Amino acid sequence: MKRTAYFGMMSAALEEAGIYRPALVIDLERLNANLSIVREAMRGGPAIRLVDKSLPSLPLLGHAMRILQTRRIMTFHLPVTMAVLGEFPDAHALLGKPMPIAAVAQAFAHAGPDQASALAARVTWLIDTEARLAQYASFARTLGKPLHVAFEINIGMQRGGFDTPADLAKAVSAASGKPYLRCEGLMGYEAHVPAIPSLFGGPEAALRRAQARFYDFVAVLPAGQRAILNTGGSQTAFSHAGNRVANEVSIGSALVKPMDFDRPGLRALAPAIFIATPVLKVLKTRLPGPRLMSALVQALGLFPRNGCFLYGGKFMAQPVHPPGLKRNGIWGDSSNQQLMGFSAAYPVTPDDLVFFRPTQSEAVLQQFGPLQIMENGRITSEWPVLPAG
Repeated sequence: MKRTAYFGMMSAALEEAGIYRPALVIDLERLNANLSIVREAMRGGPAIRLVDKSLPSLPLLGHAMRILQTRRIMTFHLPVTMAVLGEFPDAHALLGKPMPIAAVAQAFAHAGPDQASALAARVTWLIDTEARLAQYASFARTLGKPLHVAFEINIGMQRGGFDTPADLAKAVSAASGKPYLRCEGLMGYEAHVPAIPSLFGGPEAALRRAQARFYDFVAVLPAGQRAILNTGGSQTAFSHAGNRVANEVSIGSALVKPMDFDRPGLRALAPAIFIATPVLKVLKTRLPGPRLMSALVQALGLFPRNGCFLYGGKFMAQPVHPPGLKRNGIWGDSSNQQLMGFSAAYPVTPDDLVFFRPTQSEAVLQQFGPLQIMENGRITSEWPVLPAG
């Protein structure tokens, strides 16, 4: 379907549903196609662990879990963790970042008996330093319940974690003497790989280096502590389809493919999320101040002659429809009424819907209330979102 027809269909679907405000739309057919592609690409390879911050809606997570046949979640914000554990009684959550021990203690203090049991039995906490390991061991001893932990390792991203296999070996040895800790494995993230320029070997060489480091770290772990050997992310998950050392890869944003994930390795996937918002005003634009100033910057092509003000704005997104819709760098950015220039070849009128494509899914999906689910050209349901954090 051509772009104009596609967004015309989406506009009609929103109008039929009575949605005349900024809204986040998920194209369910595209999402399902993406899920099928990922499922087939990873068949026979490492298990999939879904990233909740990138798919921050329980119905969205549940839908992806069913199609991808996984109960593994990577989680980043404890209120979301609690919601995920409550919604999916057989799910297992791996922390994607180390939590301050005070935050962990607060989570247990405010949890009911079933929630506390879930936090102890179905969550694996991430450990990045020996100091944090000692904190978690002390807390678990006070709690009187064993905690499951995994080690964060640095395989080239330089964002912390154990820096060498020798460092990890010391931590593993220390953990073995702590009866209230259960070591489950490790997590090595390599989101830096696609960004490595050819001058330094390019992404393929960077991936090989990251995998080699990952293997060296895994070799340090005793055989009984390798339940979780997690790596990858949305931008590199497909590269691990044949990985025989890692036993799971993380993926999230690629399933809805925001703009930052327009990468060669994800070419088979289609964008499945869009922001729609109404046009409030259409006018010949002027800058505040003398008319001469507006005429000058317009003559230089720095400020639009035709403009519209939107319902909302300053989205983490880029305009995609109508063609020619664009921001300017001089004036008009606003989260209340964003000024956008438009092309005379594609005019807009008040109450028209315009469309943006998010640059990322995390944090953005929670900004617009319930997600609007479009299927077969209609809004068929609304999916609530999880708390931001």
